[in-house]
Amino acid sequence: MANRPRVVLSYAQSLDGRIATRTGASRWISGDETLELAHRLRADHDAILVGIGTVLRDDPELTCRLGECASPTRVILDADLRTPPRARVFNRIAEVPTIVVCSETARHNAPERAHALVEAGAEIVPVAADTEDRLELRAVLDAVAARRLSSVFVEGGSRVITAFYRERLVDRAYVVVAPILIGVGIDAVGDLGVDELTDAHRPKVVSVTPYGKDLVWELAFRDEEDRR
Repeated sequence: MANRPRVVLSYAQSLDGRIATRTGASRWISGDETLELAHRLRADHDAILVGIGTVLRDDPELTCRLGECASPTRVILDADLRTPPRARVFNRIAEVPTIVVCSETARHNAPERAHALVEAGAEIVPVAADTEDRLELRAVLDAVAARRLSSVFVEGGSRVITAFYRERLVDRAYVVVAPILIGVGIDAVGDLGVDELTDAHRPKVVSVTPYGKDLVWELAFRDEEDRR
């Protein structure tokens, strides 16, 4: 896929690599300073993307809340059309569009759910999915590019973060490491299929910056002009 949108990941994790406790509690792992950074990064991108798990668990609005900054188009990966029509991602829908990306099967088999989301203001975009009902991310990015959105800010959750890493579609990442230990919890990154260290992802470290008590690692996975 040539000229795909730029993909930037951002997530906050504990020292031991967790983005939430075993019960799913994640507010707030990082401090106020890095939360402000997250909103600045939202404002720098054309689209913000999360998975349906994040929508169901946290009910985020996914807007920029820094003064007069513009909010990016909201993109929800929702293979089975489970997004609630009253979810906060439909707040301010007249000024901040929301795209719900589902599987082609769900769009065909669940017209009533699709209709309810359209009534809430969503644009429904069906794409191909694999045998485990995972949306094909390259098709998702093609759909984003078709709407003239040139950069995507991915905020999670864990399955989405892992999928973008696994498909090697990440251009840059901002990984916030907070000085806490959680132990058993939800991993920030799951199975990437790496059996040998020679297969490990090895991004360039652009910077490591203190934000309050947190450290923010800015990582580059490819040259800016090399997006395929």
